[in-house]
This record gives sequence, C-alpha cells and structure tokens, in this order.
Amino acid sequence: MSHPACLTALLISAGLALAAPALVTAARAQGSGPLRQAALSAELYAKGVETGDALLILAAAQLRKSVDMQPVDPLPDGAEPAFAPLGWEAMLGEAVALTTEGDPLRDLADDIVGQSWKGVIHGPVYRIGELEAGAETRLPDLSFRGGEYAEVYAETEPGLDLNITILDAGGREVCADTDPTHVAYCGWTPAADGLFTLVIANSASRKFGFALMTN
Repeated sequence: MSHPACLTALLISAGLALAAPALVTAARAQGSGPLRQAALSAELYAKGVETGDALLILAAAQLRKSVDMQPVDPLPDGAEPAFAPLGWEAMLGEAVALTTEGDPLRDLADDIVGQSWKGVIHGPVYRIGELEAGAETRLPDLSFRGGEYAEVYAETEPGLDLNITILDAGGREVCADTDPTHVAYCGWTPAADGLFTLVIANSASRKFGFALMTN
C-alpha cells in the first residue's frame, strides 16, 4: 500500500499554516470510509516516525482521534491485550517529543488535545487476533451487501508485514493488500449480497498480534 504522495506533499508544503481540522479534511479526501481513515492515520504516523516529521505525526493523531476506534470486547481492568491500535494520545506524544520548547507545532498539538469538533466518525470497532510467523488464518462467511461499499482493515506493529486477501463465495480474489507494511486495507463494492472469506497472513519473521476491523 503506497503512501498517498499528494497528501504527504500537501501536509509538508502547508506547514504551520494548516490548522488541525484541515489536516483531517485533506486526509479524508483520499479515502472512502472510516476504515480507510484508520489506515491513513497509521500510514501517516509510520511515515512521520520514519522521516522525523512531527507535522505528519500530528496529522495522524488528529485523523485517528476523529475515527474513534473501540474494541469489540473491552478487557477487564489490568488485562493486557495481545495488540491494540496505537491511540491518538500516543501519536501526539511522539510528535511533541520531536519538537523543542517554543515550537509552534506544540500549539497545534494542544489544539488537537482540546478540540471537540463535529464529524467524529463513530462505529469502527476492532477485534484482536494473533498469528505465528509465516502463518495465515481464514475467516469465512463474512456477509456484505451488494451495491454498498465494503471495507476490511487490519493493523499490527510498525516494521512488521501483515497482508489481507478477500475471496468471494467461489474462491475468486476480489481484493488484496499484500504490500510489505504493517497495515492492510481492502475496499470494494460487491455486485450482490454475498458471503466472503478474509485471509489474514503474517509475512513477518515473528509472531504478532493484530487488530481487525470490518464494516
């Protein structure tokens, strides 16, 4: 999955002139649904960490805050999940750590913390799973409605390689994201109501936990 070059160029060239809501609006223009926004936030964060770009990380934090992902089954107090998507607060902390006192980007970070704006995407929930190195798992009988945009998104730790493939009832591939990244997203519009199989593969050299979301 390639990083949207036009979005990256927009964010970098705009610099401090961009307010936090504009960062999110620009990112949303690149995708179709809430799970794509979750994927974009992970992509932006990874790119920001890789390049040491606090502005990209701030964009990722604001976008992730707007999506409002929640676990399907919250864990009991004190329990540790196998994996959980990185929260916007942690992203924000990473961005601030790349700045120095007096940097105007810290004001932007404060705006993100205090902002309560309309348009928060409610609803995406994630399930946690684990895969051994080189292993895959299949989730059959996922139902999607014809004519409506369908989304599947999975995320693991940056630096690892997670892939997904969608198969129709006849075993034909309808969508796949097999790029060597820690996020995988598929979006398509089924021609008719039907059942699909999701294949999740761990192409990394070690076991990892992952979060899975479907709409």
